[in-house]
This record gives sequence, structure tokens and C-alpha cells, in this order.
Amino acid sequence: MTGEVGLPSPPFPHDRAERYVREQLWKREPLGDVIRLALARRPGHLALVTTEVRWTHRELDERSTAFAAGLLAMTTLRPGDRMMFQLGNVAETVVAYYGVVKAGIIPVCTLPQHGAHEIGRLAEHTAARGHIVQADFRNRDLVELGTRLGEAVPILDTLIVARGAAPPGALSFDDILDAGSQPDARARLRSLEIDPDGIVAFQLSGGTTGLPKVAPRRHAEYAYNSQVWAEALELDENAVVLHPLPIMHNAGIAAALQPAHLVGGTFVLPSGADAGPMLELIARERVTTMPVVPPAVAIRILRHPAARTTDLTSLTRFVLGGQRPSADLLERLESELGIPTQQMFGMAEGMFLFTPPSSPEWVRRGTVGTPISPADEVRVLNVGFETEVPDGELGELACRGPYTIPGYHRAAAHNAAAFTTDGFYRTGDLVTRHVVDGRDFYSIDGRIKDVINRGAEKIHAEEVEELIARHPVVHGAALVAMPDPVLGERICAYVVPGVGAETLTLDAVNAFLLEQGLAKFKLPERLEIVDAFPLTNVGKVSKKALRADIEGKIEKENAPL
Repeated sequence: MTGEVGLPSPPFPHDRAERYVREQLWKREPLGDVIRLALARRPGHLALVTTEVRWTHRELDERSTAFAAGLLAMTTLRPGDRMMFQLGNVAETVVAYYGVVKAGIIPVCTLPQHGAHEIGRLAEHTAARGHIVQADFRNRDLVELGTRLGEAVPILDTLIVARGAAPPGALSFDDILDAGSQPDARARLRSLEIDPDGIVAFQLSGGTTGLPKVAPRRHAEYAYNSQVWAEALELDENAVVLHPLPIMHNAGIAAALQPAHLVGGTFVLPSGADAGPMLELIARERVTTMPVVPPAVAIRILRHPAARTTDLTSLTRFVLGGQRPSADLLERLESELGIPTQQMFGMAEGMFLFTPPSSPEWVRRGTVGTPISPADEVRVLNVGFETEVPDGELGELACRGPYTIPGYHRAAAHNAAAFTTDGFYRTGDLVTRHVVDGRDFYSIDGRIKDVINRGAEKIHAEEVEELIARHPVVHGAALVAMPDPVLGERICAYVVPGVGAETLTLDAVNAFLLEQGLAKFKLPERLEIVDAFPLTNVGKVSKKALRADIEGKIEKENAPL
């Protein structure tokens, strides 16, 4: 198997890895084999529903196996190589993801919304050789982007185009499927040896600086993550799971797609998060479970005119995550729509918390719950130290366990600060532990990290600030979150202008950012021009003062006349 490039992704400590195997938490087989065996158990049962396809477990297994075999037959990609993903919520994404996993190729779980800036730097950081794009993704020419990046990033030498024509030098998704149906291609696939302790996927984290840190997920722990989450939600072969957000997010894969198929159930993939089509799918497919629904999506459902006339009685698990929902939202979903709600907290780095339905109401309303695995370990630390605070006091959430990464990929300096000396991941989230009947529950009370959570999409402030600061008439920039009743937070840019900045507008700043290759969902939604930034007592920009300033302005603007 190809070795890891540059500084390695830290492995799990030997003693912990042995314990997880001994306790039968980790299986000694690659994730691709786990998926293949799960799909083989109920071959005729419905596996995948989109607006375009209805495939059985057998059909999904066959297509993803063909894609795996075709990749090895038509490209020079081999197990351990990396592939950037820029596909939306379409059936080809599921086929490609399962296919690369079966082939031992590592998906880098980027999004179609990412721009050249993000894709190029992440490709270099992960040493990605492959890039798969969706030709008909809305309002974006991803084929042109892929072609341009292939010329700019020498190592990115394999471009695959789904749902459209492939330009010269690129490969067609359909041609790869055809090649993978040949007997010699299947034989080559069957002869593969894939290390179950190796990396199976690179997920992007909600890091604090620059581009997102890359979280290396490994075969055994990623399978366990989905398995124990399925057990927490009591999923079985009758489960019909719908996920409304981008499928290549960790939440889409580890909390929705894989759990549905590992239990023999059905996965429903809407093309987007519009409330109307989602309500139709819930009723038509008798959806039982919607994991990781951001409050913004829940609000859209609640407000949609058809919500009160749509049959939602099949829903038994409606799990809100991504950002903290209000108690009023939870109450209205239950009282007005009859939807039973739960909360959860998850991260690309691993740890999942959830509120069991049997929990007291105040726990379901006011906390994000308890760890899903008995092997999960949680500490609440004094900020900046490794000592724990007493129960009931605020501290930083730190965790480790059988599916929480022991370190980021090629980030030794960051790992030294992000993990304790005994391997607990410092999440940057401020929490309080509540002990109820001998069980620990955690409420999220803020965060240390400088990340804006816009409708469950994490925007790293420093990345955007650095790009704005490149503008020729900008002296400095600071990004902060401003409150929003639907998305939770939106992006406000404070800018200190330089000479010639008389015409500096939000549109001008955003046009410049797009030229720099930034993704549209990271663009500021409000611009505030200031002569200087407020500073802390140690001379740093006071984000706290800026957040208070924009909150005050919004409150004043919304005040009744």
C-alpha cells in the first residue's frame, strides 16, 4: 500500500488499538468489505432513492464495485492514492464514494462549492492525484475548474467527470463503470490487499486557522463510528434514512449513508435542503430517520405551507445538530408537526453525543446529550490546561475514544496544541457536564475557536481575512459572526480601508474574493468600514467587541419604530 506523504497521520496508540480490537469494537477488515457484505445481506431491498433512481442493495453494490474496478483498470491510481471529491447530492456520489473505498483509494471529502483556492491547497496538502467533478452542478463549471487545477497542481493528474462530457485528457464516469464490468478488471479488484488499519477517508474539520485541518479517518474506526451511531438511533433493516445536507460531509457519510446500509436499510438522498421536496420525500418514502438536521432546515420545514398537511407520522427520529436549536423550535416541531426531536453534537474528528428519547425533557431541550459509545472518554478541562473542572462548571470539551482521531494529517505543530499529552482532542467548545442518574450529559455554552457556524457550514475566519487583506485598498480585515434567526450565524466583515478605498463595497470585496478562488458560501454578507479595530489588553483584535458592535447594530435596526 502506498505510504503516507510527508508527515504522517498519527496512528492510534498501540495499547488503545489492541483494546478496541479485543473488545470487538473494531473489525479486522477494510471498510469496503464491510459495506459489500452489508449490501449482500438483503440484495433485493431498496438501498438508494434520489430524484432520479431507485436502486436495490444489489444494484448499488454492483455499480460501486464496477467503479472501483474501472478506476484500477483505466487510471494509474492505486490503493493509498487520494481523490478530491466535488460532487453534489446525486446517485453518482454514493457510487463513487463506495467505489473508491472498495478500491482502497482515499476520498478527500471536499464539496462542489469549494473554489480553486481551497481545492488547490488541499490537493497539495493531501498529495491528491485524482479529482472527480460533477458537470451539471448548479451555477458552477466544475469541469473547467478541474481542468484548470490539473494544469496548476502537477500532482493532480487524473480528472473524472460525472454527469457530462469529459474534455480531452479527462475520463468519463460512465466509461469507468463500463471498464469495471470486464472480467480482468474485476479479478484485479479481488486481488487487492487493503490495510484495515490504514486511512479510508480524509474529512475536513472545523479548524481555527487557514484552511480546514484534515482529519484522517481509518477503516476500522470509521465503520465502528457508523455502527454505534446506528445502534444509538435504534436503526434496523426497516430504517429509511434521509439526509438533507451535502452527502460528503462527515455527518452525511458517518451519521446517515453508512449507518443506513450497515443495518440493511434504505438511504434517501434529496438534491438539496428545500423544505417542499423534502416533505414530499418524507411522506412518499415513509422516512423514519433524519439525522443531523440543522436548525435552519428545521425552521424551513416548520414554516412551509405544506408542513401541516403532509403525513409525517413515519418519522421516529428527527435529530437536530450542526448548531444549537432554540427550545422554542424543538417545542414547535413536536407540538405543531408531531415530530419527535432529539439533539446531537458531532465532529469530523469523531466524537458523537446525542440525547436519548428517554432522557428528561430538560436534558433533551438543554443539552446535546451523552456519548454514543461506552468506550468514549470525555473530559471538561480548564481552558489552556489539562486539569478538569468540577461537574457543573464551564470548561473545554476534550475527548478520545475508538472513533476519535489521534491527530490531524501532516500537522505536527497543530497536533501538539490540539491534543493533550495523553491523547484527548481539545475541541475548542465550551461545555458544562451535568450528571443525571449516574449518566453524563453535556450542554454547549460557546466556543473558543474563531469559526463562524453559518447554517452548519464552518467558515474559518482567518482564511477569509487573509484573502480580504490581499485587496489593494484594504489595510486589515476581521470576520465575526452576526446573529441570524434562520442560519444561526451569518458573516460580517470589518475592514480598515487604505488609500483609494472610497468605493469599497460589499459587492467589490466579494468579487475580489471570488477572483481569489474562495467558495461562495464563505463570502461576507455584511461589510462594516472602521478606522481601526478594537484591541484586547494584549494588543490583539477584540473579536468580542466586534461581535457586540454588530449585535447592537442589528438589534437597533430591527427595533420597532
